[in-house]
Amino acid sequence: MSDAAQGTPKRRLFDQRAGAPTLVGSGTRFEGRIQVRGPMSLGGTIVGDGLVEGLLAIAQDAHWQGNVRAQAAAVAGRVTGDLVVDTKLEIGRTAVIRGSVRANVIAIADGAVVEGEIAVTGSQPVIHFAEKRAPADG
Repeated sequence: MSDAAQGTPKRRLFDQRAGAPTLVGSGTRFEGRIQVRGPMSLGGTIVGDGLVEGLLAIAQDAHWQGNVRAQAAAVAGRVTGDLVVDTKLEIGRTAVIRGSVRANVIAIADGAVVEGEIAVTGSQPVIHFAEKRAPADG
C-alpha cells in the first residue's frame, strides 16, 4: 500500500527513515572516526570524520565537526566540515553548515546558512523552499 493510501505522505527525508537508526543522543559526545551501516540520527556531538550508509538525520541542537559522507541526509543542526551526500540532501531552516556541500539533489529551506561551496551533481538546480512545519526530531 502506498504512503498516500495510508494517509501519511512521505515528502521529507525525515519522514522516510526506515528501521532503527544508530543514535548519538542529545548530551552525548563521540570523538573519532565513525562508520554506520544503515540510518543514523545525531542529537549530540560528533568530532571526527564519518561514513553513513543510509539516511543521516542531524537534529536542530546537534553538531558534527568533521567531514561526513552519507547516502542521504537531512540537516537541521550544525556541520563544521565537508558534507558529501550520494542522493538527496535536505537542509532545514535551522541548519548551519560551514564547509563544502555536494549532493545529487539539494533542497535548502529559507533561513538555512551554508558557508562554503555548494555543488549539485544531478541535473536539477538547488531547490529553495519555505519550511512550514516545526523541525522533526532527528
